[in-house]
Amino acid sequence: MASLSLSLHHPCNSRTGFLGKRQGICLHVNPAGRVGFVRKTIECKESRIGKKPIEVPSNVTLTLEEQFIKAKGPLGELSLNYPGEVKVVKEESGKLRVSKTVETKRANQMHGLFRTLTDNIIVGVSKGFDKKLQLVGVGYRAAVEGKDLVMNLGFSHPVRMAVPEGLKVKVEENTRIIVSGYDKSEIGQFAASIKKWRPPEPYKGKGIRYADEVVRRKEGKAGKKK
Repeated sequence: MASLSLSLHHPCNSRTGFLGKRQGICLHVNPAGRVGFVRKTIECKESRIGKKPIEVPSNVTLTLEEQFIKAKGPLGELSLNYPGEVKVVKEESGKLRVSKTVETKRANQMHGLFRTLTDNIIVGVSKGFDKKLQLVGVGYRAAVEGKDLVMNLGFSHPVRMAVPEGLKVKVEENTRIIVSGYDKSEIGQFAASIKKWRPPEPYKGKGIRYADEVVRRKEGKAGKKK
């Protein structure tokens, strides 16, 4: 690297003094020293979610094999594979703890994520999960026929959806749908596919919504002023 300085006093006689003939400006090139960089090791903060221990109920059987875990309970059986950045160990108290194997940004992200996924499979096989949906609209109704969910949503024909294996669907008062099971990800996926048929519109709020969802409403167009 080098620094440039300007001189306005005398014309420059060097080859770089081409500007001095007209403006009396001379450029001087001053060599500069080398610039050094100091590397510092930055330690990633531990995830607040990831460092929490996981309670294991007495009715759940665990199988741990390096980067693999399998949980078996009264509702079913689920398994999970861990990436190389994290690992799971069982403490003497019987609780599970997910920890990082390396100090990187990705490891910090995987730490909280796989702690949550581990907790989901343990809660799923022991207690289970459910997702509730609400049908809002005149004539909108649903019913369970065999292994299918049938919905009337204002189309020219009823919508029929096959219920995946491992999930249960119950309908209350013709407008409330409850999807339950032990795999939280499958429950959420099936509930999202149900809602996709009639997402709630923002003017009157008609459509399929989650029970705890708040639909943002828009004001309709005002009529012409007389």
